[in-house]
Amino acid sequence: MGLLLSGVLVWQASNAAFVGVTSNANNSWSAGTVNLTNDSGGTPMFHVTQMVPGQSGSRCIEITSASSVPVDVKFYTDVTALPVDDIRPYIDITVEDGTGGTFASCAGFTPSGGTEFTGTLQNLTTTRTTYANGLGPWALDGTPPDKLSFRISWQFHADAPPVAQAGSTPNVAFIWEAQS
Repeated sequence: MGLLLSGVLVWQASNAAFVGVTSNANNSWSAGTVNLTNDSGGTPMFHVTQMVPGQSGSRCIEITSASSVPVDVKFYTDVTALPVDDIRPYIDITVEDGTGGTFASCAGFTPSGGTEFTGTLQNLTTTRTTYANGLGPWALDGTPPDKLSFRISWQFHADAPPVAQAGSTPNVAFIWEAQS
């Protein structure tokens, strides 16, 4: 009888008369997006033929981020196989970031203050080859559309040696990459 009574007391103590429950339903997660485009329409910024010493030019491009999260944008290059008569050492390149200016025209381009790169095309294409060693970063806050403008200028050395005649460069890709 004592054993039965103690079993009932233990059962009653572990089966409470009052109960309270709460829950938090419908939890979910979704990833942000990172997206960059430019206004070139797939047209190369430069396709210069028959250059002569001292010749120069520049083009602008507008990069637009539709990223939904903050990102850092960097600029770097990629080249195809080098030609035998490579003239990259004789082409000076300047890369500036700023506002205004588009692929159609640099009218309205305003530099942000500092030049991001000045040197030869050879130096640019051998030192700025990945996101890790690219120019920048430019921080964007993830509120689309975030826009960056760049002006890239070039000049064929006025004192390019005769061996540069009929020379060429490899195809150079200018790459802007965003990472969050």
